[in-house]
Amino acid sequence: MLTSLGIILISGYILGLAFEKINLPSLLGMLITGIIVGPFALNLLDENILAISADLRKFALIIILLRAGLALDLKDLRQVGRPAVLLCFVPAVFEIAAITLIAPLIFDISYLEAGILGTVIAAVSPAVVVPRMLKLIKEGYGSDKKIPQLIMAGASVDDVFVIILFFTLLKISTGGSVTTFDFFKAPLSIILGAAFGVIIGYFLSYLFRKFHIRDSSKIIILLSLSILLVAIEPLTESFIPFSALLGVMFAGMTILKQLPQVAGRLSAKLSKLWIAAEIILFVLVGAAVDLSVLKVVSLSAVLLLALSLTARMLGVSISVSGSHLNRKEKIFAMAAYSPKATVQAAIGTIPLAYGLASGNIILSVAVLSIIITAPIGALLIDKLKNNLDRSTHDNNS
Repeated sequence: MLTSLGIILISGYILGLAFEKINLPSLLGMLITGIIVGPFALNLLDENILAISADLRKFALIIILLRAGLALDLKDLRQVGRPAVLLCFVPAVFEIAAITLIAPLIFDISYLEAGILGTVIAAVSPAVVVPRMLKLIKEGYGSDKKIPQLIMAGASVDDVFVIILFFTLLKISTGGSVTTFDFFKAPLSIILGAAFGVIIGYFLSYLFRKFHIRDSSKIIILLSLSILLVAIEPLTESFIPFSALLGVMFAGMTILKQLPQVAGRLSAKLSKLWIAAEIILFVLVGAAVDLSVLKVVSLSAVLLLALSLTARMLGVSISVSGSHLNRKEKIFAMAAYSPKATVQAAIGTIPLAYGLASGNIILSVAVLSIIITAPIGALLIDKLKNNLDRSTHDNNS
């Protein structure tokens, strides 16, 4: 397994750097690395590391969402107001609705199966979006109108909403009974996730203020509690649903509010950890991509993705309409809300595992969405950042 980890890190780093040199997102190089060394191509990775791939990807997400929380000031989100709330679910609803209506016309699937496909595709990728928004915050882009903060927060909640809807529709399709409680899971999961995160944040703020603890030790404590929160989530989801990853972000936000200087130092240390975590995350996402499943789909699937992304962008436009964003800033927000990657890799195989007749189609479109939108979305964010006003000083908080 150590050999596999070495292969992931060195090959992902080299190919990521090579793509960066030609002005393409480094994550594209990392995704391609994963496809090449993964089980569906050269098969260079130990099956043991593939068995814990989901856990490693989740650990990487914990790091990036902690960084997000340590940079997200609640005052900034209150300043943004209504668009911050609407971006949490409106773009996803538009995209799911578009796929639900269009997919049965393209594939031989029911509207329910199309709805499941829509929930698989609709989640935006925090692993692509959040690091880029953090970089923009540091460089001062869009800081006056808090645009990176707006997108970062909305993208994180968007995933919770979509994933719960996915499992609800999957339960219906497999003959399971859906209770009233299932329909309250999404808001309850968001509220409780945020609440648990705030509690952890206040506890850690008290601990860090009361006792002299080295920053490196603070990082270990923060990561440990975050990992435990994520580990507990599946054990309680049937009676206390909460979004652990959202809780992780709110823990960081609370520490920022209570101890801003400490938050800045912790964020700097986590950014160093992210260098390795990013490579592991995207290489393993690439390793989960089976290009052979693409034979199930055709150019019609590309058209479906194009139409669904158009619907998503319309949802983003409606969410930010009437706000203080100008036309160029709205275009940037639409582009920033387009990348797919981590959620699609995580849940794209589940319908097939549950025996859905449309499982292969769902997986194929999920794979296609990663290949198309992750690099293009990242590239658009990088290229369109100049649509945002830039402050005269960097924001290093």
